[in-house]
Amino acid sequence: MMVLAALLSWFLLGLFIHYSKRFGWGQPVRQEGPQTHLVKEGTPTAGGVAFVLALVLVFLALLAFDGIGQANLSREVMILLAALGMGVVGGIDDFLKIRSRKFGGKKELLAREKFPLQLLVALLFAGFAAPLASHQLLPGFMSVGGYPIFDMLFIAFVMVGSVNAFNFTDGLDGLLAGVGMIVLLPLVAVSPISALMVAVLLGFLWFNAHPARVFMGDMGSHAIGAVAAGAYALYSDVWLLPIAAIIPVIAVLSVVIQVASFKSRGKRVFRMTPIQHHFELSGWPETHVTLRFWVVTGIATALTWWLMGGRP
Repeated sequence: MMVLAALLSWFLLGLFIHYSKRFGWGQPVRQEGPQTHLVKEGTPTAGGVAFVLALVLVFLALLAFDGIGQANLSREVMILLAALGMGVVGGIDDFLKIRSRKFGGKKELLAREKFPLQLLVALLFAGFAAPLASHQLLPGFMSVGGYPIFDMLFIAFVMVGSVNAFNFTDGLDGLLAGVGMIVLLPLVAVSPISALMVAVLLGFLWFNAHPARVFMGDMGSHAIGAVAAGAYALYSDVWLLPIAAIIPVIAVLSVVIQVASFKSRGKRVFRMTPIQHHFELSGWPETHVTLRFWVVTGIATALTWWLMGGRP
């Protein structure tokens, strides 16, 4: 099924690129960013729509042919619904960006508009996921009426944090697709959704490798972050996710540090955030930043795999 998912993703993305060029669904580029990115203006964006669709179709095929064990079915459905819910939030953002480039108007969802939607999806997921988590996440906190309320709130926090961290990691050709695949590798044997996400990202990476013919957009990055948070919560340990996803964590921290420094001191710590753009503006070629971030993620995920060893 992973092979089928990768091929379907590749096929759908090819169609998506064709029609995106035909209808002018291009990516606007930040003029204040790296000058090497100006040539990317107009590149088809929102490719996450295609690979998320491929993931859903193959997952439904697995359900139809009873390819998911009953013991894991509820967990897998919850992760998929969380990915779709977060993907819709990101997809709204993608739609506004594409529409504004052609027709003007609102360019994107503001943080104060996006965050409540993300929180709603996260709380719905966490409400069902907390009793099914691999183990008690906050053992020092008591349950309320037998329900692990603090675990629920913690999972929701991790879900929202993961979605935004993976979103901030996007922006370079192949960067997020590679990071997302590596982070999910320890879970492909136990979580069909994780395995399918790795597969559809392979199909996406065929077109997203430098120089990219399509960009992921927020729908894709939100879906990846949701799958990562959901799978680690239900099959492993959410405390291990920040280790494997060290690059997304650093990306979101760089934004927080930059904003805090500028508001408090009027000075920037980095040339540009998220941090991948700082390295670009420091003279690293885009491909070097991508490959080196993949290497760091690979080492961190290997450590995560080792820490997972021996866990019940």
